Amino acid sequence: MKITLKLFATLRDYLPADAVENGIEVHVADDATPNELIDEYKIPRQLAHLVLLNGIYIEPHKRDVSLFKEGDTLAIWPPVAGG
Repeated sequence: MKITLKLFATLRDYLPADAVENGIEVHVADDATPNELIDEYKIPRQLAHLVLLNGIYIEPHKRDVSLFKEGDTLAIWPPVAGG
């Protein structure tokens, strides 16, 4: 199935060269999990701080569960510091 992977801030460096802006359409297995996709794109898990599926936060302990449906969007942000 196809989903969109969007990476923000410093995580954009992990996207393939053919990504448009901060996202790319990817093919995933029907039983793929968010953590499998994170690992496939070699994103260090400790940097996958905020993980959203269609705008809804996925808690770390739920990222090893198959959640995707055709057309979903997985968006990932690194930890952010500010002042």
